[in-house]
Amino acid sequence: MSVQTATRQGTQATNAPRDPYPTRLAKPLDMPWLKRQEPVVKGRAEDGPLDPGQLERFEREGFLFEPNFLSGRELDELRDELKALLENEDYAGRDFSITEPGSQVIRSLFAVHFLSERFSRLAEDERLMGRARQILGGEPYVHQSRINYKPGFQGKGFNWHSDFETWHAEDGMPAMNAVSASIVLTDNHTFNGPLMLIPGSHRVFVPCLGETPDDHHKQSLKTQEFGVPSREALTRLIERHGIEAPTGAAGGLLLFDCNTLHGSNANMSPDPRSNAFFVYNRRDNACGEPYAAKRKRPGFLAHRPGESWSAQQH
Repeated sequence: MSVQTATRQGTQATNAPRDPYPTRLAKPLDMPWLKRQEPVVKGRAEDGPLDPGQLERFEREGFLFEPNFLSGRELDELRDELKALLENEDYAGRDFSITEPGSQVIRSLFAVHFLSERFSRLAEDERLMGRARQILGGEPYVHQSRINYKPGFQGKGFNWHSDFETWHAEDGMPAMNAVSASIVLTDNHTFNGPLMLIPGSHRVFVPCLGETPDDHHKQSLKTQEFGVPSREALTRLIERHGIEAPTGAAGGLLLFDCNTLHGSNANMSPDPRSNAFFVYNRRDNACGEPYAAKRKRPGFLAHRPGESWSAQQH
């Protein structure tokens, strides 16, 4: 199937401009992936805290790990806040509180910068905003936030995916002008399910097969089946680029491009793995109508610039 045919069969009107990133297709395209249209790093070294070498690595690999980004009392306070949020009975059973498959153990708590003043300050901290602004080449806002928790022995893995593929298909994010910041709140090691990334995969877009089901987020946030690249595409990209899993002590910062393919294994150790996760989108890249879904996902998954959100309203 050609790109033009895929676009005509998508959810857009036939007179709409061609979608450069068609996905959730009925049939595969004639090629395993499409070329990325946007630059990776839009800013300059003099525009922010990252030096030329760090920007060059982010440009080349699609991610950058900075050990010891946080430490001491600041890190302790965040871990205390995470514990309080996970134990808050008011959040149990809510739509923004995602549990492990077949369990009531919380896997992810979304819109955390609205739930917690402490995490709100962190999301707006210039140390993070400055890095996002530098990479994106424009003013960022928080498109999504969450805390992830992978309990010892119970935390399940997550399939390979590109966040942008989901945000484009289901939230209506137009272009690859977003960056994720993940702050490790517990030590990350080989056996507790660290995030794995395919370096260089951010330079191509892998269209996925299968029409997006209604309310797909209710399943995909636990176990993702739609929006997952083909094994053929994954094999070729991994053979070309390999897999990396940044590990290290609590307090490290992982920045990664919105289109970098990533996933994680189950936690096979007694040690929990947790992180605070903020997605920074460029303001001129705010989401519109979904490109490959019948309706937008709930607001706790995709915020707009200047938007307010409250748990009491959901």
